[in-house]
Amino acid sequence: MRFDVFQVSRRGGRETNEDRMGYCFTREAGLFALADGMGGHPEGEVAAQIALQTLAALFQQEARPVLEDPQRFLQETILIAHQQLLRYAEGKGLSDTPRTTVVACILQGNQAWWAHCGDSRLYLVRSAKLIARTRDHSYSELQEALGRVGRGADAFNRNVLFTCLGSPGKPMVDCQGPLVMEPSDRLLLCSDGLWGSIEDHEIVQHIADKTISEAVPDLVEQALRRGGARCDNVTVLAVEWEGEGEPSGDTTQNLGNSGFASTIQGALDADLVAAMDDEEIERAVREINEAIRQSGRGARR
Repeated sequence: MRFDVFQVSRRGGRETNEDRMGYCFTREAGLFALADGMGGHPEGEVAAQIALQTLAALFQQEARPVLEDPQRFLQETILIAHQQLLRYAEGKGLSDTPRTTVVACILQGNQAWWAHCGDSRLYLVRSAKLIARTRDHSYSELQEALGRVGRGADAFNRNVLFTCLGSPGKPMVDCQGPLVMEPSDRLLLCSDGLWGSIEDHEIVQHIADKTISEAVPDLVEQALRRGGARCDNVTVLAVEWEGEGEPSGDTTQNLGNSGFASTIQGALDADLVAAMDDEEIERAVREINEAIRQSGRGARR
C-alpha cells in the first residue's frame, strides 16, 4: 500500500486546541482519524485523544496485516471509544462526560471505508471532482436534507449536534464503503474549523490543484484569516492514494520490525500527559480488550 500524507493543526481564537489527528498503518492497511473535542464539556482534548488511541490500539491488534471486515471494525471500535469515554468520566468522578466528534478512514487493498460521528468531515476528491463527503450529524444538515433550508444558506443551529461520542445515549455512527480508489485520489479529514470558513468547492479546488503539502497549509491559513479573532481551531489530515504495492522506502523504514507504525500514540502533549498517565492509558487498553471479549469479537477469526 502506497500513500502520501500531510497533516497540520492550528489553534484559532480558543484557549486550547482540543482537536487531535493521526494515522497508523501496516504494509497492507492504514487507519486515518481525526477527532474534535467538544467545548462546553470537560476535557475535550482528552476525549479526542482517547478516541484516537482506542482506534489505534484496536487497529494494531486486528490488522495483521489486514482487517477482516473494515466496515465492521470502524462501527464497533468507534462505539468502544464511546464506552471508554464513559468509563473515563466514571473513574474520574466527573459530573459530565468529555465528548468529541470523530471521523476515520480505512485504506486497504485498493478500497476505502470511512465512518463518522458528529461534524468532523471527510472529503474524497478525484480528478478535481468531489466524489464523496460525509454529512454532519447537525440539525442544520438535517434541515437541509429535509429541504427546509437552501444549500449554502445561513443555517440555523449549524454547530448544534444531535450525536457525538461521550453523550449519555448510544451515538450514531454512519459508515460508508467500500469505494475503489484510483491513483491520485485524495482524501481530506478535517474539523469544523476548516469547513466552517471554507466552502466545499474551495476545498475541492485547493486539493485538486496543488500537492497536499501545499494545499493543506494554504487551506488552514485561509480558514484562520476568515475566522478572525474568534476562529475555531483548524485541523486537517490529507492523504493521496498512490496505489497498491510495497510501501515507499521511508514508509517501510517507519514500520520497523513490528510491521506497524503510528503517529497517534506520539501525539501526547503536556496537557494530556498531566490528565492521563501511562498507567491510565494501559488500563484503558485493557478495558478495550475486555469490551472486545465481551462482545464476542475476540473469538472471531
